[in-house]
Amino acid sequence: MSYLQSNVPYFKAWVRREYTTNFQRYHGEFLHCMVIAVTSMPNRCLSFQVIFTGYEADDTEEQNIHGGAMWARMPITALVGDSPVDEWAKELPSYIAQPWDCMSHDHSVYVLNRATPAPWIAKVDGEFYPAKYYFTVDYTDSEIADDPAQHKQSHVLELMNAGEYTGNIVALPNNRVRVTHPAWFETGTGSPDFLPSQRVFHSKQEIEYVWDTGRVFNNLYAKEKDQDDGNDEEKRHG
Repeated sequence: MSYLQSNVPYFKAWVRREYTTNFQRYHGEFLHCMVIAVTSMPNRCLSFQVIFTGYEADDTEEQNIHGGAMWARMPITALVGDSPVDEWAKELPSYIAQPWDCMSHDHSVYVLNRATPAPWIAKVDGEFYPAKYYFTVDYTDSEIADDPAQHKQSHVLELMNAGEYTGNIVALPNNRVRVTHPAWFETGTGSPDFLPSQRVFHSKQEIEYVWDTGRVFNNLYAKEKDQDDGNDEEKRHG
């Protein structure tokens, strides 16, 4: 379990350059980077550690001044995937790019391997788009993160064939995505009839079980009841 920051399966991306100048200059320009780590802070969207590559200066007369420079906590809304596009993606507001903020400093990063090969379907601003899955951030050790009715994962994705939003990086919970894989299952349509769980399940939640010590301690080393009764009988007549 990590606190604050974790390494991620790195991916290449572009950073909206105005994010590097406190939004004072360079609107509409982009800097190439490698995304190498993620930061989770409660009540904020995910942010990322990036290494700039200077690739944007290749095949130009401009000096490469950015290659190797780093930036911490670059917001998810600053990132655009490195897939070829005809036009740069329109920036998404944070409430669409990540509808639920991070729930804790304590988190894990992992890849859902069986959900990786085929594109996902992402619901963004009421529309459905294919998306490339990168990894998942999951949270714990806070009141909201550990509440079964409120818990959300953040699946980090790159939007594909999404019109003016194509290429944007988003972080969506389970109720905004579907996994697809035609070899394994048929992708459903319509709304699943799910309701969030309101219960926490644990071994000591049933009073009848907790008060029955014979069941609680009925392990490999517990004597059989008939054997115990026989020993007691021997003791009485011994």
